[in-house]
Amino acid sequence: MAVHRIIGVTDLQRSFRAVLDEVIEEHVPYVLTRGSRPQAALIPYEEFTRFLAWKEQEVLGEFDRVMARLAEQNAAYGEDEVAADVAAAIAEVRAAPARR
Repeated sequence: MAVHRIIGVTDLQRSFRAVLDEVIEEHVPYVLTRGSRPQAALIPYEEFTRFLAWKEQEVLGEFDRVMARLAEQNAAYGEDEVAADVAAAIAEVRAAPARR
């Protein structure tokens, strides 16, 4: 488990340069608190880019799971049935009174 430090926002303002140097040079993450509650984190940029890549993979994985579930649910529908549903939806929209 990575060791991190906790610092209040007011203390951070007083010692920002030293804290930033510690984050950059020693890779020590800081949890920033306001009123003793964690509010943000200060981490090295390399860790931030790894986090963004991880989040992107998480989102893409969820998208793949949703698409697989939709494909599974829609596997029973044939092209003719889908075309008929689309045609019915278009006709319904065209028949509806114009909204302004």
